[in-house]
Amino acid sequence: MSPDEYCQQKAAQSGSSFYYSFLFLPQERRRAITALYAFCREVDDTVDECTETAVARTKLMWWRHEIGAMLAGNPNHPVTKALLPHLARYALDSKHLLAIVDGMEMDLDQTRYLDFPGLQRYCWHVAGVVGILSASIFGTTRPQTLQYAEKLGLAFQLTNIIRDVGEDARKGRIYLPVNELQKFNVTAADILNARHGENFENLMRFQAQRAQALYDEAFALLPREDRRAQRAGLMMAAIYRALLTEIERDGFHVLTQRISLTPIRKLWLAWKTYVRG
Repeated sequence: MSPDEYCQQKAAQSGSSFYYSFLFLPQERRRAITALYAFCREVDDTVDECTETAVARTKLMWWRHEIGAMLAGNPNHPVTKALLPHLARYALDSKHLLAIVDGMEMDLDQTRYLDFPGLQRYCWHVAGVVGILSASIFGTTRPQTLQYAEKLGLAFQLTNIIRDVGEDARKGRIYLPVNELQKFNVTAADILNARHGENFENLMRFQAQRAQALYDEAFALLPREDRRAQRAGLMMAAIYRALLTEIERDGFHVLTQRISLTPIRKLWLAWKTYVRG
């Protein structure tokens, strides 16, 4: 199996909404974004699949060294081998790749966030920089496009957090800011014990409104000149906003189930956004 085939398999198996937007990209850019996505998945799995914190830290340190080896032209892993040819072509900055690894390590150090600025810092590491790297691959002519992509990454991550509240709680993590739980009279025990109620719904509605506002702010930043090049990101946004709407319609029953869109609906939303240009 070639490095590109490995990354393609990693992306396809994930069932991620991102995968559907990749299908509409030109071949070279599709190879690059698939390699980037596979890198993110590999690093994320290092934390999610390791029960021993010390082992997870060791693996993340290995990834830091592997990024260095890739920059030196000597990658060892299929993902970094696939990513290497695209670093210079799309001006992918290694500091952003390392920031992603740092973000995954934050999950080993912290399971609660006091306020939104603290959560926002985490989101920048695990999603904002991914947005910047992705936009660079899709093609940019204006600096403002990277600001759009960074904010869109934050909106995606907040949508993930809303969708995965119950799943994350079962891993002992609560990403909703502590001061906002207090504001809506929701305790950590309520979330950890999957107690759904009016206070929880109000809390989640507040989170959803923030995410929706970030989508709008991101779109407002996207220059008209780069809109066509950035269609893949807009496809992702169409899928993620539809997911967020479904969660809202369902009354935020995210503590005991994981709400998702069907593959055919994701493909339809991606195609519709592509056609619209």
